Amino acid sequence: MAIPAPADVPAPGGDVFGHPRGLTVLFGTEMWERFSYYGMRALLVLYMVKYLLLPGNADGVIGYAGLRGGFEAVFGPLGVQPLASHIYGLYTGLVYLTPIVGGLLADRWLGRRRTVVLGAALMAAGHFMMAVEGLFLMALLTLILGNGAFKPNISTQVGALYAPGDGRRDRAYSIFYVGINLGAFMAPLVCGTLGEEVGWHYGFSAAGIGMTAGLVIYLRGERHLPPDDVAEMRARRRDAEPSGKGGGAVAALLLLCVPVTLFWATYEQSGNTIALWADGFTDRRVDLLVWSGEIPVTWFQAINPFLIFTLTPLVIAFWARQAARGRETPTAVKMALGCLGVALANLVMAAAALGAQGGGADWSWLIAYFVLLTLGELYLSPIGLSLVSKVAPARILSMMMGVWLATSFTGSLLGGWLGSLWSGMDKSAFFLMIATIAGAAALAIGAAARPLRRMLGDGA
Repeated sequence: MAIPAPADVPAPGGDVFGHPRGLTVLFGTEMWERFSYYGMRALLVLYMVKYLLLPGNADGVIGYAGLRGGFEAVFGPLGVQPLASHIYGLYTGLVYLTPIVGGLLADRWLGRRRTVVLGAALMAAGHFMMAVEGLFLMALLTLILGNGAFKPNISTQVGALYAPGDGRRDRAYSIFYVGINLGAFMAPLVCGTLGEEVGWHYGFSAAGIGMTAGLVIYLRGERHLPPDDVAEMRARRRDAEPSGKGGGAVAALLLLCVPVTLFWATYEQSGNTIALWADGFTDRRVDLLVWSGEIPVTWFQAINPFLIFTLTPLVIAFWARQAARGRETPTAVKMALGCLGVALANLVMAAAALGAQGGGADWSWLIAYFVLLTLGELYLSPIGLSLVSKVAPARILSMMMGVWLATSFTGSLLGGWLGSLWSGMDKSAFFLMIATIAGAAALAIGAAARPLRRMLGDGA
């Protein structure tokens, strides 16, 4: 008798709110990991532009001269802002390239649990290293390696909590995505405020504390997670699928990687050039009955995750109504609409730049930007994670999750280069350029929707 695939084996522990108890463990772990990531990310560009990369400040950073020399050999002499954008793009890109290695490490040697623990420990160390200026680049490298081990293996464990065909899986990934964004919402308010108002290093240290909390939650809840014997996993994968099965689905996923890369290149401006827009081109003054003052720049980074967990129930309910009528939007079309949302968000910013006419644009333009950006994200990011967990062959599931996440590598590198154009371009023209790229991604996925649906089979 064939050994069932890992997803056929329920994790121990009763259900909570209709889902396995392990989902609560993964939710909490991912929430604090995202708190640490987005807390540091909210500060990263501002820290470099306003302090670390100013003349004389970066001389003591290990490896700085070599990294700057490498960038300038490719792009020519770089000012502070373009250099910061390239470093931001390289960091956020490598964060999503190393999951391929992390997936292979888990699939072939360590298993998912051990690899997640290794990654979480490395990331906690990396965040604390950020508090030491000379270790800045070493800290980024440690965070990159840790994220590579952590990210694909925490995501695939969500899918492994459910048997094949369990209709709760898509909803589980949406719930998991709320955890991601709950942490991301808290991060700019805590780490960002500490970094801007008290000291950069306090913000980075707070991110390290958050990652440590995530590691503790995971270790204490491991008994509720799917079995993780590496030899047994290999046997299950051999028996679960004949050689060659799933080739069409893999090919479809690889085709989708190209336009999804463009999505991430445009989406990642939200933590890069949008932060600079909020800092230098936005009137952040607020006069309310309960509070008057100037909104801190990093607080705008909390808008997107706040909207994620407020809009997710509405989007899920909308999809459920569509499904009840037999008219739910196909996966590929949802992803095309996600790219369209980012294009519309940047058209809003182009309008804001045109209307500002050299003055500060009202902060409400950024609210509109983030609403459209968030709707686009909800139609693409969690849907992509769920799609990979459903259609990728079990024997290479973690690796394929890593490949999917690596679209953010190429997207972030491209986004870093696009962001380096910021200081030399008219701002309305810059946002129109970003909107055009996101729109091209939407058209590419929409045009290929029908053949992709055939290739993906039941996953579509």
